[in-house]
Amino acid sequence: MTPARDTAGYAAVADFLFAQKAHGAKFGVDRMALLAAALGHPERTVPAIQVAGTNGKGSVAAMLDSILHAARWRTGLFTSPHLVHLGERVQVGRRCLTEAEIVAYFAELQPIAARLAAGHADDRPSFFEYMTAMALLQFSRQRCDIGVIEVGLGGRLDATTVVTPEVAVITSIAMDHCEILGDTLEKIAREKAGIIKPGRPVVLGRMPVEAENTIRAIARERGAPVQSVEEVFGHDVAAYPHTNLEGDYQRWNAATATLVARALPAKWAISDEAITLGLAHVDWPGRWQRVQLGGRLTILDASHNPEGAQVLDANLAHLVAETGRAPVVITGVLGVARARPLIETIARHAREIHFVVPHQPRACSFEDLESLVPAEFRARGGRVVRARVEELFPSRDRCTVGGADDVVVVTGSIYLLGEVMARLG
Repeated sequence: MTPARDTAGYAAVADFLFAQKAHGAKFGVDRMALLAAALGHPERTVPAIQVAGTNGKGSVAAMLDSILHAARWRTGLFTSPHLVHLGERVQVGRRCLTEAEIVAYFAELQPIAARLAAGHADDRPSFFEYMTAMALLQFSRQRCDIGVIEVGLGGRLDATTVVTPEVAVITSIAMDHCEILGDTLEKIAREKAGIIKPGRPVVLGRMPVEAENTIRAIARERGAPVQSVEEVFGHDVAAYPHTNLEGDYQRWNAATATLVARALPAKWAISDEAITLGLAHVDWPGRWQRVQLGGRLTILDASHNPEGAQVLDANLAHLVAETGRAPVVITGVLGVARARPLIETIARHAREIHFVVPHQPRACSFEDLESLVPAEFRARGGRVVRARVEELFPSRDRCTVGGADDVVVVTGSIYLLGEVMARLG
C-alpha cells in the first residue's frame, strides 16, 4: 500500500529521523521507558504479542497479524525494517502509517524528546525509539484489540521490551550480530530471552538444542510456560501447517504462529479455521516472492545472514530442479561476515551473479563481494558483473539481465530488495 502523501514537511521529518541512525544504535530499555512514561504509557493500553529471533520474526509477525485479522480482531503490526515506505513499519488493520500521520506524530514527539534530552543528552530517542513510540500511540489511538510487535535487535535491551506480552515468541537462534549479542548461541539466546516476562507463555520455533536449553532455563526462572514447534509438530516438516508463503522454513514459521495463536488466553478465541485462513492469506513481500516482469519469472527474496543462506540454498536447489536451468542472481549484502555464506551459496546454483552495492553505509563494496566468489564458479564459466539497480530495472516491467528463458533471483540485504521494489512500483 502506498501511504498518502503529505507535501508539507514529510521529507524533512524523514530526513531527521534517518539522520538519527548516523549517531549509532543505542541499546537499552531505560530511554524507551522514559519516553513511554512521558507519553502516558501507551504500551499498557493494548495487549501485545512480542516476536524476537534471528530469522523468521517478521514472517511470524505477519502470519500472526493475518490470523488475528481472520479471527476479526483489530490488529496493530510493528515490524522493521521497511521495504519502500517508512510507514510500512506501523500498520493497523493492514493500513500503513501515512506520511501525514508520521509528520503529526513527530510534531508531538519532538518537544518531549527535547525535554528528555535537556535532562541528559543520552536520553534523546533514537530512530527506532521514535518509530516504536509512533507504533504504540497508533495502536492505542486506533483502539486496536491487540498488537503484534517485532523486536528490532536482540530482546533484553530492545526498545520494544517496554511491553508485557500476552505471549513471547522466539522464532530462531543463529549466529548474527555477534558483536552486539555475543559470540555463542547460548549468549545470543540469553539476549533474545530478555523478552520473557514472569508467568507469560513462551513459544519457540526451531533452533539448536543449546539455544533452546538456555531459553528454557530462563523461562523456568521466571515461571513462564514454554512450548516449542518440534515438541508439538515433530521433526517432519510435511506435517507442519501450510501457508501461502513458499519454502520449508515458512512451514516452520507457520507452525510457530499456530502455537502462538493457541497459546493466547481463552478470551481471544482463535479457532483452527481462523488459523488456517490467516496462514493462507499472509501479506509479506520479499520472501521468495514470485513476480512476472515482461512475462519472465523474477523472485525477490531477502536472505541476509548465515542461517538465511542455508534456506536460500534449499530454495535455489528446488528452483533449478523446477525450471531445469541455473538462475541469474542479483545480490548485495551489508557486511562481509554475512556476505560470505550467501555468495558461496549463490555460486553453487547461479549461471551469472550481478553484484549491486545498496545505498547503505555498511554495504559491501564490489571488491568485497568479488573477493568472496569461489574460484570454482569462474572455472566452470560463471560470469560476475558489477551493476546498479537503476540499470538492472529501468522500468516497472523490465529487468535487463539474462535471456528470455532465464529466471532472475534478487536476494541479499532487505535494503536491496527495497530499492528494487521501489523501481518496480
